[in-house]
Amino acid sequence: MSTYRERLSPSGRIYLYLVLLIPASILVFAPINMLAGIICAVVLYGGSVITLLVLSPVVSVGDGMLVAGKARIPLSLVGEPEAMTGAAATMARGQRLDARAWLCIRGWIQPVVKVTIHDPEDPVPYWLISSRNPKELVAALQQADHELSS
Repeated sequence: MSTYRERLSPSGRIYLYLVLLIPASILVFAPINMLAGIICAVVLYGGSVITLLVLSPVVSVGDGMLVAGKARIPLSLVGEPEAMTGAAATMARGQRLDARAWLCIRGWIQPVVKVTIHDPEDPVPYWLISSRNPKELVAALQQADHELSS
């Protein structure tokens, strides 16, 4: 049973930016055929929206696992999580980022959660995960850790 689940889908603003594909593709194909331009615009926009939705990773905590996109790790190997917003999140994604860290970050989601990993066989020191609800993700990880300890 999942105690936390979040899809890191793009914000509405990204879909508004994609609307610019419509006039761009019509402009390219209009000299050839206006109908072809309109069809291409609709297909290109629809395909882009569907691609963004389908490829959006899911972050979840449950069944003894932390899942972030395609990566999975048992909660027994997860250390203390830390929620970061604002300047701290920017620094964690930039200047303070360890090159060995595993990332599941999205540019349209500013807050991140840093989860240390205590697996001696894994060279990854921590996971950095984007989350619109970083405090809820941290609470779910702490609750799951508490349940494992009991």
